[in-house]
Amino acid sequence: MRASRLLSILNTLQARGQVTAPALAEALEVSVRTVYRDIDALSAAGVPVYAERGAEGGYRLVDGYRVRLNGLSPREAEALFLGGLGDAAEDLGLGAAAAAAQIKLLAALPQEQRASAEQMRARFHLDAPGWFTDADRPAHLGAMADAVWRQRRLRIRYRSWKGEVERIVDPLGIVMKAGAWYMVGAVDGSVRTFRIGRVEALEVIAEGFVRPSGFDLATYWKASTERLDAELYPHVAVVRLSPLGLRILTSVSPPFVRAGLELDAPGPDGWRQARLPVGPYQQAVYDLARLGPEVEVLEPAEFRAGLAELLARAAALYRTRRGRPSRAGGQGALRARRA
Repeated sequence: MRASRLLSILNTLQARGQVTAPALAEALEVSVRTVYRDIDALSAAGVPVYAERGAEGGYRLVDGYRVRLNGLSPREAEALFLGGLGDAAEDLGLGAAAAAAQIKLLAALPQEQRASAEQMRARFHLDAPGWFTDADRPAHLGAMADAVWRQRRLRIRYRSWKGEVERIVDPLGIVMKAGAWYMVGAVDGSVRTFRIGRVEALEVIAEGFVRPSGFDLATYWKASTERLDAELYPHVAVVRLSPLGLRILTSVSPPFVRAGLELDAPGPDGWRQARLPVGPYQQAVYDLARLGPEVEVLEPAEFRAGLAELLARAAALYRTRRGRPSRAGGQGALRARRA
């Protein structure tokens, strides 16, 4: 147990540079005093670890020191081969590098872990794009990824719903969401999101930039998507749902709507009253229309009236003579159905 803990401390220091004793204790789920003893043990074993005192101090390894131990457990080795980047790495221009890294990692693993990692790669695959959508293949993705990595400022011509605009952007990161690629970049001091497929032209500026202090791509993306969901579904509708309507709603609604769904207990007929996030008027009416007769909108009143009008127009369309089979055709169809 202690050997594993010492290796974890060594790998953490090697990966992060400088770490405080309380941070190590929290990560290892031990006391700070135990960390002190483990650091002493590493020093006694010849590992050049030293402490820097002060408010910004901590433990670190002597610059340039590296240990050639991967310390991977079988499950950790398997997880590395479950990364599933595949085409995404290729799109970023890292396909050959990713393949070479996996080959080198396999060569470094013990025989039993090597077989297990190969099995993981053969039996699990990540397909990021959603059903019935094509994977995004933006023309400028490779150049943009290189600019992100080298911290080079970009001049882009971007096609938004308002029209084409030109922007000077500090590219901070790239995200793939449901098969689509996005760039997160700073423009005039504010961080924005751009869909890379809408970049019409790109020029890499030789001038570099400094990343905002404390910026974390994953944290920004999570907050950004939550804010976007709230903007897309600003209203709340009160509805009644049949059991079938509830199943349809949960199968066709995005996660934000499902998470915000509040259900009352079923009535004698099995129908349930519910509150759910909905979009602006027209979007909400058409979204609810997908449930047909399995939903009754109670509030807001304008949404109820809008859905009633929409369904009435659909019913009128199917009552027209053009939309009905002839009498003979209808009888033939009925006889065929009975047969």
